Amino acid sequence: MIRRIALPALVLAVFLVAARSVAWLAQAPAPEPQLRPDLIEIVKLEPTISLDIRYATPNNFTGRAVYKQARAFLQRPAAEALVRAHRALKEQGRGVVIWDAYRPWRVTKLFWDLTPVEKRDYVANPKEGSRHNRGCAVDVTLKDLKTGAELAMPSAYDEMGEAASPDYPGGTPEARANRDLLRAAMEKEGFRVRFNEWWHYDFRGWEKYPVLDLEFSEIGK
Repeated sequence: MIRRIALPALVLAVFLVAARSVAWLAQAPAPEPQLRPDLIEIVKLEPTISLDIRYATPNNFTGRAVYKQARAFLQRPAAEALVRAHRALKEQGRGVVIWDAYRPWRVTKLFWDLTPVEKRDYVANPKEGSRHNRGCAVDVTLKDLKTGAELAMPSAYDEMGEAASPDYPGGTPEARANRDLLRAAMEKEGFRVRFNEWWHYDFRGWEKYPVLDLEFSEIGK
């Protein structure tokens, strides 16, 4: 189960609406001269990669859908690297499942506003923008290609605690082995895991891309 912020449902609903309004009115950090964005929809490169876009559903730490579409984009070099990792894992009967990839800046602002101060190590500060906003971060897990089931991991997605660390020594041996298999495949292709989230991977060169605030429906237009 996903661990959600402990707020009564009505209070959370009211706060979410207010926070979303503030986030949508705020402005993203102005980008400096960098590489030209080239966001590509990942499943167009590799249709066998699975999507479980949690922020397009209520099954996330906010308890509400914050995306209008269940789609996943990355800058082209990052997308190509992810595809290579997926294809290597397929040889072991495993496949990549994407929980999140490119994220509009306004959603990062919303997450920051919704997250208690003591948990903000798990969300990006909108003043700098996140690596997700640059199209160079992806949240992933693994599935069994025979059964289609997501593999056991030491923590749930977006769990804000010790078990989310990529070096957490607890959990079952199977869960740790799955986590470490994912990490090895991703790091081989130029990704680096976030220090406190085993599912979050940043692609090398992320800092060269601007912070973006495009809706999914605007990409490619």
